[in-house]
Amino acid sequence: MERPDPVGGSSAESSSSDSRSGSTSSRVEWLLVVGLLAVPMAVVPGEGDATLVSLWGFVTLGGDGASGVTGYPVWAYFLDQPRPFATLPPSIRAWPLAVGFHLIAAASATVGVAFGREDRRVTGGLLALAAAATLWVGAGLGVRFGVGATAGWLAVLPVGALATLAVGLVAYGADLRRIVAA
Repeated sequence: MERPDPVGGSSAESSSSDSRSGSTSSRVEWLLVVGLLAVPMAVVPGEGDATLVSLWGFVTLGGDGASGVTGYPVWAYFLDQPRPFATLPPSIRAWPLAVGFHLIAAASATVGVAFGREDRRVTGGLLALAAAATLWVGAGLGVRFGVGATAGWLAVLPVGALATLAVGLVAYGADLRRIVAA
């Protein structure tokens, strides 16, 4: 006798489906999700330098430092602010959300690989939220830095949002489509 599936079908039906929602992230998917923690949210090209805006702070390549690389961690940015957090631009306030969504998605995939307990829809949904928050940060930077020599469509390159969206769709797209189809 077939046992009922909590989603609504039988276990035989759910095991024959193309969806991987019953399984966990593979090691490759886990590496991709964890690797997103190192991808810059945005790249701000400048004249003779470029600033990488990561989840963890700013890195300026070609800056005034002895090695040509300077950094400024995001926690220092928030702690050095003379204004309260609530008065910062909305795109800057979205930064901690982007960090949080990325970290929780990485934790979800890690638990899936390490313990075999993961809902791939949750991991994929967190990546979608991380992409949206990351894009919001990049768009806000584009509004602030989109003047002068770097004005135009390429004032800020939202590489983190694009990479997160790509990983989410390629690795977890089938599971996310199952949410809509249900």
